[in-house]
Amino acid sequence: MSKLPDLEEIRRAPKVLLHDHLDGGLRPGTIVDLARECGHTLPTYDPGELAVWFRDAADSGSLERYLETFSHTVGVMQTREALVRVAAECAEDLADDGVMYAEVRYAPEQHTSLGLSLDQVVEAVLEGFRLGSAGPDGRPRIRVGTLLTAMRHQARSMEIAELAVRYRDLGVVGFDIAGAEAGYPPTRHLDAFEYLQRENAHFTIHAGEGFGLPSIWQAIQWCGADRLGHGVRIIDDITVSDDGEAKLGRLAAYVRDKRIPLEMCPTSNLQTGAAPSIAEHPIGLLRRLYFRVTVNTDNRLMSGTSVSQEFARLVDAFGYDWDDLQWFTVNAMKSAFIPFDERLALINGVIKPGYAQMKWRA
Repeated sequence: MSKLPDLEEIRRAPKVLLHDHLDGGLRPGTIVDLARECGHTLPTYDPGELAVWFRDAADSGSLERYLETFSHTVGVMQTREALVRVAAECAEDLADDGVMYAEVRYAPEQHTSLGLSLDQVVEAVLEGFRLGSAGPDGRPRIRVGTLLTAMRHQARSMEIAELAVRYRDLGVVGFDIAGAEAGYPPTRHLDAFEYLQRENAHFTIHAGEGFGLPSIWQAIQWCGADRLGHGVRIIDDITVSDDGEAKLGRLAAYVRDKRIPLEMCPTSNLQTGAAPSIAEHPIGLLRRLYFRVTVNTDNRLMSGTSVSQEFARLVDAFGYDWDDLQWFTVNAMKSAFIPFDERLALINGVIKPGYAQMKWRA
């Protein structure tokens, strides 16, 4: 029997990332540099200690407390130069982890406190991704598409949706809403979602992370989400008998039947209290039931993680082999917000050959 994949091997395999926040993945050293430049006060100016502070602060078991950590990352991302640097380093870090396609999201409205316009924010991030994606030979090491996020507790979703459509041929591949779910249902932004549908634009919605099935139901049936950000609480609509047989409720069955992608972020879900442990994370059951599950990082800084580390934790918890990791990766590529022919080319030309090589080595 072949041995299970280890972390170093997983890093060499091609991977796809659909749910990663730009302001949740900064290098600690970069935060320190930028904070000194702009006068932002940090809990500590030692990069190693700062990395630990972010992880500890995020380990509260509360989504609201988890979100508070972003005051320090967003606080230092208010100039064009800072945004270009952060985006470039994001692309470099993901490529170093073996990610060959990524969709990275951020909320433009959170980066205008020093006078940048929404368009200037978007253009700075796109420039950073362009610079960071290039390898030493000038050829891209990774393809990065951006998702523009509107904050669900604010009232700028239509403005951000129009921004996403305006830049969709320049590197923006979709739209998202994020923030605390309780008290801020996605239907508050129904006009933005209806506009995006009329414009044939793609969007995902954070749903089923800090709140339950009503959030998922609204995101799909009222708003028309293409994907679900997290969607972990869909497990509440599945009953497992003592003999292991699973019975799906109508909403869970609909999500599975329609192949609606779930952007699952295991480590982050532990931190926000959506799951008690990796071994008890709903991803195990959802994978067994063949939901369209994808594996993601959410916030690499706050969770101290990477796509490879997320995969390695799943291997340890569930005994997943290369076939399982390829299945997750193909799921993600199928669910990306780029054209079908481009997705197919990456699946057949990069992902399948890459995993065939990893299996052969095993």
